[in-house]
Amino acid sequence: MYRMKKIIVTGGTGRFGKILKKIIKNKYLFPNKNELNILSLSNIETYFKKKKPKVLIHLAGLSRPMDEHESNISKSIKLNIIGTCNIVMACKKFNVKLIYFSTSYVYPGTNGNYLETDPLLPVNNYAWSKLGGETAVQMYQNSLIIRACMTERPFIHKKALSDVRLNFIFQDEIAEILPKLIKLKGIINVGGPIRTVYDFAKKYNPSVKKISLKNIKNVIYKKNMSMNISKFKKIYKKKI
Repeated sequence: MYRMKKIIVTGGTGRFGKILKKIIKNKYLFPNKNELNILSLSNIETYFKKKKPKVLIHLAGLSRPMDEHESNISKSIKLNIIGTCNIVMACKKFNVKLIYFSTSYVYPGTNGNYLETDPLLPVNNYAWSKLGGETAVQMYQNSLIIRACMTERPFIHKKALSDVRLNFIFQDEIAEILPKLIKLKGIINVGGPIRTVYDFAKKYNPSVKKISLKNIKNVIYKKNMSMNISKFKKIYKKKI
């Protein structure tokens, strides 16, 4: 089993990183951007030489605001593709297992219930940038790609899409099971039951209002972005 202090996490100041740090507490290492700069391969290698990690959980990159991936593709490419490529090369050099967080948005979003082996067609530039990172990670056998569909607790929006189906699960739930996922290799879909965004949100916030996909502008979604989570359900035994 991996020693806890031999596990490092990039992106510890992000939304999911903060939750993971709170749940894991001081068991993992959470370097800041000065200690580990994903845009500098030499910096990453220097940090690896010093800390000698066995596992790296890669969360660093650009996520929201989603439209920034459309308006500033250079930033998206640097942080989500080039940064991930640097991480992969360093992990390969030092034989560090890599856990890469991707997104359910890499699937086409038309038929839904996508298996890990199904063809991919990202729905927006954010998803393309994450798939760009995946491409490098898949070249490295000592790795796990987690295609996650997660959100903050509580659901932060006052309105929720009633005609978009996906697999939302709260970030803290994934954080709790992450130590078990670390053992795996390959690709795994991680999320909750297939349902509309509204049905998910309504369960936790009765006052949330419905909104239709046709009323959303400048953000690219598809109607059925759901994944098949059979592999994940075998590991996550709690009701979700």
